[in-house]
Amino acid sequence: MTSSTKDSSVRDGFDGFRNRLTRLVTSETFLYVVKRLLQAMLTLLLASALSFAIIQLAPGDYLDTLRQNPKISPERIEELRRQFGLDQPAIVQYWRWLVGVVTRGDFGISFTYFRSVSSLLWERVPATLLMAIASLVVTWAIAIPLGIVAAVHQNRAFDRCLQVISYGGQGFPSFITALLMLIVAQNVSPLLPVGGMTSINHADLSPIGKMLDIGWHLILPTIALSIAGFAGLQRITRGEMLDVLRQDYIQTARAKGLPENRVIYIHALRNAVNPLVTLLGFEFAGLLGGAFIAESFFNWPGLGRLILEAVRAQDLYLVMASLIMGAVLLIVGNLLADLLLKFVDPRIRLEDLK
Repeated sequence: MTSSTKDSSVRDGFDGFRNRLTRLVTSETFLYVVKRLLQAMLTLLLASALSFAIIQLAPGDYLDTLRQNPKISPERIEELRRQFGLDQPAIVQYWRWLVGVVTRGDFGISFTYFRSVSSLLWERVPATLLMAIASLVVTWAIAIPLGIVAAVHQNRAFDRCLQVISYGGQGFPSFITALLMLIVAQNVSPLLPVGGMTSINHADLSPIGKMLDIGWHLILPTIALSIAGFAGLQRITRGEMLDVLRQDYIQTARAKGLPENRVIYIHALRNAVNPLVTLLGFEFAGLLGGAFIAESFFNWPGLGRLILEAVRAQDLYLVMASLIMGAVLLIVGNLLADLLLKFVDPRIRLEDLK
């Protein structure tokens, strides 16, 4: 191959890459994601300022608890006040924290643990996300099919039974369902573990055994977290399917002699699923809130217990980081829901989504 041929192939490859990159940068999806991320930065800034102001309005601070300990001298307390920056005005504290987050990704030092807040959160995030994602998968895998069946068999015995279950499920708060699951675990023990994320011999198990052990401990928290979400999602699915099944094009499809399964699962479900996808982002953020309660009941080593202790101790920077993380998850969840909605229904323009 001559040098001119090589140069030509290199230029063609470069031109092809440049064209693909140009199409990507100018695509609707890319521009929409960039726009949403810029909006998210402003939202997080306002959320952090509001959260900091609310925390500052609470009476007292972390050092008030230490003052009640006679073994800690006033000099030591004053030293800690300077070390944590609590001797500075609130606006200065917030500005230093914000600069550290933006420039170094540093969310500060936990007053209680004397450790980096980021390291504390990263230790607990996987456990909480595991529970939330497991609950989300279980909820959608059960609620969507049951909602479809309930709509197809409207006002029959199965539909009425599901309505009773869904109303009952929505009426139970997360802490009640968690308490009921604990009672069940005590009655069937040792069939199901009462608390914790792993067994005593977890370190001695094989990799597959460790996964099964975690899954075994995950059963009750997942059920406790999924009941309320299942009840609401099943009702919404039923309502959306009933609305679509009454449309003229569904009657036309049936009149053409299409199989009933094709009418329901291709034509009807395809149009009923859009509102459900929209709810996905909000539901994921809501599951994290519910996970905090389940973690407390089942001794699950996630963010819930850590943040609850931080709020009680007025651990300023740990509380701030947890609030910002909740806002980030809500923003990311909604962004993914919008992109998934575009994938499910290509006719939708992202710019039209509000």
